[in-house]
This record gives sequence, structure tokens and C-alpha cells, in this order.
Amino acid sequence: MPITLLLTLLALLIIAGLGWYALRLWRQVWQRQAAVRDNEDERNQRLAEDIEFLTNSLVTRQVPVIEGSIRIKVLLDNYSGALNSQHDCEIFTLIYDATAHIPTHQAWKALSPSERKLHEKHMQQLEEEHGERVTAAAGQLSRGLSNP
Repeated sequence: MPITLLLTLLALLIIAGLGWYALRLWRQVWQRQAAVRDNEDERNQRLAEDIEFLTNSLVTRQVPVIEGSIRIKVLLDNYSGALNSQHDCEIFTLIYDATAHIPTHQAWKALSPSERKLHEKHMQQLEEEHGERVTAAAGQLSRGLSNP
């Protein structure tokens, strides 16, 4: 056998081996992408259920307007699934931004009674001013994130 034929066969064998290896690597990439999509779909499903639960709780007054709005806004920020563009989600951001300066948890407990009263008054004003819009927006979301 001439040397060029042997080298050509060797080259073809190497190319076939590299092609097989590349295909194997691409299959791994496709499997990982599918797993990421599945995880994101599951995550979005859990978030959608949590959002619907919170909005139902807000509509039925089981959770305060301010607290519910803040929680819904955070969940919506993490949700990447289908969301009807007609839903009024801006109100949750408005409430969140308007209360961002208010301390929480241990910092709230450390406030003086007069400071707490000022924050409570501010939250009461927000609830009076935007409560109906928040309840209406929560009502929309409680019927499903992609439903009008």
C-alpha cells in the first residue's frame, strides 16, 4: 500500500473519531440545555402558584396590602414565564419602591415607637391611596398570570 493511501485512511479515521467525539459533546450540551429548560419551567410553575396564592390572599384580605404587594413584586421579578401584558403589575413596583426605605425584621424592632408610627402612617397612606388598584391587579393575577 502506498504511504499516501495509509495517511489518507489514518486522516479519515481521525476525522471520524473527532466527529464522533464532537457529536457526543453536543449531545451533552443538548441534554444540559433541556435540563436547564425543565428546571426553569418547574421554577416558573412554582412561582406562578405562589403568585396566585398570594394574590388570592391579598384579594381576600388575608395578607396586608403593603406586605402582599412587596412579596408579589419580588416573585414577579423572579418569574420568567408567560405574563399577560394587560396585567397591572406596575402597582406592585410602585408600592415596593415607596416602602423600600422602611426597615424590616430586627431593624424594625430597633426603631423607636415614634419612628415606627411615622412608617406605619406612610404605609396607611399608601394603602388608602393605592389599595383599590392593588386589589384589582391582584384579582387579575389570581385568575392566572397569562390569563386576562
